[in-house]
Amino acid sequence: MLRIQRTTGRTVVLTVSGRLEAANVSQLCQLIEAEPAGELLVLDLTDLVLADRDIVRLLREFEACERIVLRHCPAYIRLWMAAGDTD
Repeated sequence: MLRIQRTTGRTVVLTVSGRLEAANVSQLCQLIEAEPAGELLVLDLTDLVLADRDIVRLLREFEACERIVLRHCPAYIRLWMAAGDTD
């Protein structure tokens, strides 16, 4: 199950909880696309339980665009992102 909580302050933070998989990533993408262009966005992954390979690729792309900052990213995801190819 996936849950995304949006909080605002100086920066918009989307806190992702649960399992983030290809089957439910559209929910996250819709929330990101709904934010104004040019605004910094934080994805807080503190409560992320599971992410599949496609999601790791997507998170790497998000971070590379320099609009999205990953906060509290689990170590295994950072390792997969650093490896470049998750196949």
